[in-house]
Amino acid sequence: MNTLPTCCAPLQHHWPLPRPLPGAVLVSCAFDPARLAADDFQRAGIVPSASLQRSVAKRQAEYLAGRVCARAALQRLDGRNYVPASHEDRSPIWPAGIHGSITHGQGWAAAVVAGQGSCRGLGLDQEALLDDERAERLLAEILTPAEIERLDRRQLGLAVTLTFSLKESLFKTLYPLTRQRFYFEHAEVLEWSAEGLARLRLLTDLSAEWQQGTELQGQFCLQDGHLLSLISV
Repeated sequence: MNTLPTCCAPLQHHWPLPRPLPGAVLVSCAFDPARLAADDFQRAGIVPSASLQRSVAKRQAEYLAGRVCARAALQRLDGRNYVPASHEDRSPIWPAGIHGSITHGQGWAAAVVAGQGSCRGLGLDQEALLDDERAERLLAEILTPAEIERLDRRQLGLAVTLTFSLKESLFKTLYPLTRQRFYFEHAEVLEWSAEGLARLRLLTDLSAEWQQGTELQGQFCLQDGHLLSLISV
């Protein structure tokens, strides 16, 4: 039986986002790289790659927490005991018929999974909230000119963090479907609400189906100083 790593807090099986996604399972946990034990991978029953073994404690703890969440989500979804390995680009390898996404950073990790019958793809991203000063510095890298024009500067930190996170979630959703890389300037957030709902639009062609002008829905929530966003198609 697999044991929770020392660096991870107890898992949470919950749905913190405003709209449920039927058939999807989300699991999260807090983690502390300072508490990473030498046998944590062995305790969890997860085999680290050679490059991961050479990486710093922070990277090892992030990976471990994310994979522990992913395995728990899959177990709850259909009972399988499966830990996603990684593609060369470090994206997770999910079982056939399963869509999933993993996110981690600043002491918190989460994974969401769903069967093929529930959706065609999904992307999950979490970010620590930017303060206004840092948001101002990053503004032009993340937002399009049209997004900057629509920006409510009374919520600068939140707006820039949210735009960054939604675009990350969008990439995680569409890259597995199109195998086309795209960047911050290739999508825009059209609107978002205090209820945690958002609307995005593609500004480039990714495939015959996912073309410039396509609009997608997203959702997000704030908790414990971080922002979590999800896009599903």
